Amino acid sequence: MFRFSTIKDYHIALQNGQTTCVEAVRFYVDTIRRDTALNAWLSVYEDEALALAAQLDASRSAGQPLTALHGVIVGLKDVISYKDHPVSAASNILKDFTAIYDATATVRLKEAGAIIIGRQNCDEFAMGSTNEHSAYGPVKNALDTSRVPGGSSGGSAVAVQAGHCMISLGSDTGGSVRQPADFCGIIGLKPTYGRISRYGLIAYASSFDQIGIFGTNIADVALALEVIAGADEFDSTVSTKPVPAYVDEIDNPAVTPKRIAYFKEALEHTGLDPAIRTATEAFIKKLTDQGHTVEPVDFELLEYVVPTYYILTTAEASSNLSRFDGVRFGHRSSLKFEDLNALYKTSRSEGFGKEVKRRIMLGSFVLSAGYFDAYFTKAQQVRSLLHTRTQAIFQQYDAIISPTVPAPAFKIGEMQNDQVAMFLADIYTVFANLVGIPAISVPLFKHPNGMPFGLQIMTSQFDEVSLLRLSKQFMELA
Repeated sequence: MFRFSTIKDYHIALQNGQTTCVEAVRFYVDTIRRDTALNAWLSVYEDEALALAAQLDASRSAGQPLTALHGVIVGLKDVISYKDHPVSAASNILKDFTAIYDATATVRLKEAGAIIIGRQNCDEFAMGSTNEHSAYGPVKNALDTSRVPGGSSGGSAVAVQAGHCMISLGSDTGGSVRQPADFCGIIGLKPTYGRISRYGLIAYASSFDQIGIFGTNIADVALALEVIAGADEFDSTVSTKPVPAYVDEIDNPAVTPKRIAYFKEALEHTGLDPAIRTATEAFIKKLTDQGHTVEPVDFELLEYVVPTYYILTTAEASSNLSRFDGVRFGHRSSLKFEDLNALYKTSRSEGFGKEVKRRIMLGSFVLSAGYFDAYFTKAQQVRSLLHTRTQAIFQQYDAIISPTVPAPAFKIGEMQNDQVAMFLADIYTVFANLVGIPAISVPLFKHPNGMPFGLQIMTSQFDEVSLLRLSKQFMELA
């Protein structure tokens, strides 16, 4: 029977004739079918995946060398374009829309030999922390189907958690890769803003969005990052910095004591689950016993992080989503209208879900003439302060650690009537998006209720090498 541990071991098995790409595809298709109740997948491309797998097996038999992701089974969140395949951002406004081009990340996956097996469910337009805000229904946590998997990339997280694919690509605007990774007990990486091209990623908030990676081990995540990162002429915001050989860097780690900071206010926050606080404090002691210097730093701006994030992201969302008008593309109401504004209003009212409407209205409000300076301008000033404060911290420390989320995965429906509590669930993850630094959630702990939770690690901009090295060390230490 096919088994998967790491991409490296999978490639060794392929070269030794112990398995084939076709066998791998069949295994994962069967596993996805077994778990349809989890609602993690919106489309499965079985026939074309099998056809590509057969081609790869034939090329290998002919003596051709293996590419970086040869035969690796990958899933894509339903916000990443895959030419001639459906992409809807889990929204009725884009129901039945077919991508007319590949995202740059998709192109690089295919060029590296990956097999894209399907499209994964998510919160509508990547807006949510639970994956309950999808036009296709909620995704369920594979460890406890009464609980949420986290959002917005819940389907992508569950697909890796439940063994439906080897790695998944999601998107992270304020924690949408790290938070579901935490809830599902897997690894979730959000690289530096601009490390991966956003071309072909359906926008939520353009100055925050970043494609992220889910996996079960650091080496696989590092390899995927190495493949899809880098300059792109189609994205003016992507970095032109060279892409390090991440896999080689973590295979030869510089094992030296590090200076690590944590936000005192984060561990003392009244909303933090006591078991998470205790586990985090115990791990800090373990790090100091290993020779690392781990110190608290005052971060008096913590209480401003969530409101700043929601002011800015909803403002950008209200602008980005204005393109969905039912005229050029997107859902158009079947009613008859004499007035164009009425067509726009009704089409959007029918096509957008409740959470998306809420954020569009909030964003339109903060951008309105009477409130622009009071909210949007002030939020931009706070973002600038956060960036300056973060640079100062990284002049003294190699990394910052914190809980990923304030509580483990909660019950489906539990937070639907308390939007403030839902927004505050992002208190530890949105910081990295506001300042554009890389961050990762690594699965280290188990809650007394049986659910997993992780630790978030952050490093300075474009220092994913240190981030991945530390993550590997921390997982080995736990």
